[in-house]
Amino acid sequence: MLDRVLRFFITLFMAIAGAALLNLATPLLTSFISTEILKADMGLFKLTFAGLVCILLGAVIGGIVGFILSAYFIRQLKRFAAWVEVQLNKMPIHDVIAGVVGLFLGLIIANLLGYAFSKIPVVGEYIPVIFSIVFGYLGITLTIRKRKDLAGLFDFIQKFMKAVARNPETSAAAKGKQPVAPEGGQQANYKLLDTSVIIDGRIADICDTGFIEGTLLIPVFVLEELQHIADSSDALKRTRGRRGLDILQRIRQGTRCKVEVTNVDFDDITEVDSKLVRLGQQVSGKIITNDFNLNKVAQLRGVEVLNINELANAVKPVVIPGETMEVTLVKSGKEQGQGVAYLDDGTMIVVEGGQRFMNETIAVEVTSALQTAAGRMIFAKPKN
Repeated sequence: MLDRVLRFFITLFMAIAGAALLNLATPLLTSFISTEILKADMGLFKLTFAGLVCILLGAVIGGIVGFILSAYFIRQLKRFAAWVEVQLNKMPIHDVIAGVVGLFLGLIIANLLGYAFSKIPVVGEYIPVIFSIVFGYLGITLTIRKRKDLAGLFDFIQKFMKAVARNPETSAAAKGKQPVAPEGGQQANYKLLDTSVIIDGRIADICDTGFIEGTLLIPVFVLEELQHIADSSDALKRTRGRRGLDILQRIRQGTRCKVEVTNVDFDDITEVDSKLVRLGQQVSGKIITNDFNLNKVAQLRGVEVLNINELANAVKPVVIPGETMEVTLVKSGKEQGQGVAYLDDGTMIVVEGGQRFMNETIAVEVTSALQTAAGRMIFAKPKN
């Protein structure tokens, strides 16, 4: 259906163009064939018989040419539309919006200037077209390049909206979208959970003891990352992701801690850890994690961190030498003959002489455990 509509308009356009072009040849025709019939006035738009013949002939020729070439033009239009769609899909949505706004402003300026120059003889009619092309292009490129600078001019609006959203008395709609201060006017004592500490699972045991005060705040982008891990094609990642979701459900239903889920997200940031640090700055909360790198980055940016691994250093280790457990060897270790296994929480177990049991589930005896701020590592040997 679309092809038929396009073919009709292309044929119509070519017919009109052919009629207009051949109409210019009317004086030439009358100069070669000087008869009274051709010069006769038809009484319609001051057309002579020769002019009418030229217009009709030009329309027929242009229509035929347009109908023949319409298939080629339609293919080129579709190819151009597909190219534009691909380019737009590559661009971030904020760049697209900035480009549209810049084009709109550029065309307004071009229209104002074009009207002022349109009275110039001969070239005045073409100046508005040139201005529209030039200022439209400049508007698009400048707004995209200077998008952040232009957005900075309206920071006061964002700050005002945040202040309103944090006040439950002035904006009931802000509830559930952004963490707000509790009644009494004081900032809530938020503890932000990252993906690694949820998968680790020890946070649930800590919550059961009642040692954590305040509210556990779980951002929606952390939940999305957990879901992505749980849907992974890798069996180990899938197990860790599902374990994290189970731990999270346990924390929400069976612990003493109050849990909130916030829909706050930062579209200008792609990394989940960076989003978590930004959210911690906004709500003046503390991040609970066992990620060594996140720990350092958050501290550098002024966000307090509660590291589960550092807490584990201050209490008894999870495993003790002589304890036995069953593990599945999944890969070779760095040293010859070593095998490596992982617990559900991602803890690495290095088994001496375990390489010969690759992809098997065996009983091992713990020989030592190493606990640092970067994580936990268990050394074991096959149990005889």
